[in-house]
Amino acid sequence: MRNAYLAALYDLAKKDNRILALVADNGAIVYDKYRQDFGDRFINFGIAESNMISVAAGLAACGKIPFTYTISNFLTMRAFEQIRNDVCMQKMNVKLVGIGVGFVYSNLGPTHHSVEDIALMRTLPSMTIFSPADPLEAKEATIAAAEIQGPVYLRLATSRTPIIYKDDYEFKAGKGVILREGRDVSVITTGNITHEVIQAVDEAANQGISVRLINLHTLKPIDQNIIVQASYDTGAILTIEEHTIHGGLGSSVAAVLLENNALPVKFKRLGLDDFPSGYGTYQEMKEINGLSKEDITGEIKTLYEAKKDKKSLIDLRDVKI
Repeated sequence: MRNAYLAALYDLAKKDNRILALVADNGAIVYDKYRQDFGDRFINFGIAESNMISVAAGLAACGKIPFTYTISNFLTMRAFEQIRNDVCMQKMNVKLVGIGVGFVYSNLGPTHHSVEDIALMRTLPSMTIFSPADPLEAKEATIAAAEIQGPVYLRLATSRTPIIYKDDYEFKAGKGVILREGRDVSVITTGNITHEVIQAVDEAANQGISVRLINLHTLKPIDQNIIVQASYDTGAILTIEEHTIHGGLGSSVAAVLLENNALPVKFKRLGLDDFPSGYGTYQEMKEINGLSKEDITGEIKTLYEAKKDKKSLIDLRDVKI
């Protein structure tokens, strides 16, 4: 994802001299090509994320389009006040790029695991949130971010993210994507865990469960239509996120269901209920924290069985979306 973002940013900068790259003492090597060709539009602030955001707001006030880039935790937490006051409150055209989301920085421990960033950024008025699932989606989200007039948070993994989409994939900001059709259970996910979820959904299908899989690459504004339609069509929804369940994807989906009277529906959030546990590789971190392919398949089966046990589900044909 990181390389896809950098390639897209380079292409944007080549076409538009308002594009600037701001970093906080990271990404020095991966920005080599950008620095070589657009050195006057690259600024390294050192470990001073808050200063970077305030300067970005000032640059945006002068008509520039700054893309600020650093580790997601340090961006969304350390500089939250500046993002709130200097960027969002003033509706500045600043792009916030957080890398290493979820458990990607696995061996570095919980201080580097970014599992609260969606919840934090969701609270901010005028903030758009993109959470791409693969490199192509990351590229398209970067292009979309540049076109949006206002604050955007783009959350990315680093390298070696598996490919999900083909070259003809059409990214539409604010619109979810149905990756698998199904009638028994709907699974809604986001970000770099999507590849794991696809494997789990296919395994559930092998066991006779028809699963609709939805990728929400835009978390704010969220696609209400695709969520409510899924509740009507399947009567059961499982949300999966490499993030806390408090204030993240699952909370967003639950709010959509309640506010659209799309109930009752069997519903479960799968994610973190506490700080991440353990140390290890990225795969080991998912296993330790209940987000492995096997864990996800098990949750799909459990929700499906719970739905079958229910005698009746409300007819949602009259729900207004």
